[in-house]
Amino acid sequence: MPKKKANVLVTSKECRGNHERMIRRFIKKTKKEKIIEQIKDRKHYKKPSDKKREDRARAERRRIRDALKKQRAEERRNRKKR
Repeated sequence: MPKKKANVLVTSKECRGNHERMIRRFIKKTKKEKIIEQIKDRKHYKKPSDKKREDRARAERRRIRDALKKQRAEERRNRKKR
């Protein structure tokens, strides 16, 4: 995973001066940038083979999920045609 600088900025104007809204928006932006996830991943060393295994498993889950989404969409289309 290449290093990229995370620039998460929340302005007072963007949240109309509401501090709680600023905090929530900051948390959402950090989750979107996956900053916390990167910190947790780098906390402990992982062997390259373990990283590859996890990446393969993640890709397989994504493939299955996408296939199910396509199947459900096809079923919905078929129901509407009747």
